[in-house]
Amino acid sequence: MTIQEIQQLEDFFAQAGKQQVPIYLNEATVITDYDHFLESHLMPLKLNPDAKVNVPIIHRLKMLKLLIESNI
Repeated sequence: MTIQEIQQLEDFFAQAGKQQVPIYLNEATVITDYDHFLESHLMPLKLNPDAKVNVPIIHRLKMLKLLIESNI
């Protein structure tokens, strides 16, 4: 993921505003603290965008983005 793509995700979440919780991404992933979720997922991407360990983080952020888009 490029720095530009990370910035686009960050911009999307900033424009979408704070979401009501809990948010269920799937059966095993529940977001109970929206701000903490975003911070804990965006920071590792900014620090090392190409690390393979970030693949699940990117997946969860994209799932959240799709959920927000479908509810707008």
